[in-house]
Amino acid sequence: MKKLALLPVTLFALSSLTALFSPVPRSAEAPTGKDALYRVQKTEDFEITGDGSSTQWERAEWIELVPRPSDSSTEVMDTRARALWSDTGVYFLFHNQDRKLTATMDEDMMEIWREDVVEVFLWPDESRPVYFEYELSPLNVELALLVDNRDGDLNSWIPFSHTYHGDRLTRRKTTVTGGAAESGGAITGWTAEFFIPYELMRPLNGVPPRSGSTWRANLYRIDYDDEQSRAFFWQPVEGSFHQYENYGTFQFD
Repeated sequence: MKKLALLPVTLFALSSLTALFSPVPRSAEAPTGKDALYRVQKTEDFEITGDGSSTQWERAEWIELVPRPSDSSTEVMDTRARALWSDTGVYFLFHNQDRKLTATMDEDMMEIWREDVVEVFLWPDESRPVYFEYELSPLNVELALLVDNRDGDLNSWIPFSHTYHGDRLTRRKTTVTGGAAESGGAITGWTAEFFIPYELMRPLNGVPPRSGSTWRANLYRIDYDDEQSRAFFWQPVEGSFHQYENYGTFQFD
């Protein structure tokens, strides 16, 4: 597979981002699944910096991602995300508290879910079990998939290299805090900021959204500090991240 050019990973001082990792409590009575609503605010297109410094992010509320209860670790690691939409695509920002970076893969479209990663699942058309999956590692390595899920029988496709250019390309950058962007090193956290163009999500129905449109969606993080994976999610799934019936709802305002 052709290796795609990677954007640089930026290292920032810990002091500049400390405030971003204060806990965000979630109400025990909060709706789950389809009833969980996140209102995605509209924005003009803006530059991806990898640290979420654009003032456009002030429009977006934070989403708290909580640990999967079945995971053995009781360590609290604040994980949160934001989303915005524009006329050309959707923006995401993840802040992940962490203590060790686990990421060795340096080529796009690899199986990066086997290391530290954040993931977004977008399901614009509930009439068909077909959705878009996007993953990004702390090393700014991406995986983009179109997934067909027939009762758990998964078929997926990655963008063909000869067509993955121009208006179809994502924009993404990552930032590691409190240490070097080297696998196995001690860190305090990492940030992922990315833009998914609607052109990349073709031929899904319901794309692009309009004001008032709703998409089903879920957000995840996987961390490998203790060699075994630990998962975080917005809406709870019992096992597979592909349980799309459990996804929450994005409403485009």
